[in-house]
Amino acid sequence: MSARKFGNVGSLRQQITVAARQTRLELSTDAVVIHKSGVEFRSPVPFNLWTEMTVALQSPREESPIQCSGVVIACSGNKHVGYHVSLLFTGLSKNAQSRLNSMAYSELGAV
Repeated sequence: MSARKFGNVGSLRQQITVAARQTRLELSTDAVVIHKSGVEFRSPVPFNLWTEMTVALQSPREESPIQCSGVVIACSGNKHVGYHVSLLFTGLSKNAQSRLNSMAYSELGAV
């Protein structure tokens, strides 16, 4: 992941959806950090490295969510405190990348 953090996702709607084959998480915005090339989030369940996932990010200014695909590049923690998962976006369309950049710079206040 890039060291450049876009900021918190307080301006996003209340939940972020993260899904892998048989797991679907509805995450609150305070559990997600958006980076230039992916996201990090807290999860009650672990994910194997290289697990493919999809993420739906919803901006309050747009009706349709941004659909992003990625792979898990790190997962640490345990069942008692939860897991910290890092997801790297892969194959973003130009439209999705543009919308993500627009959302990050205008609404999230890039650092």
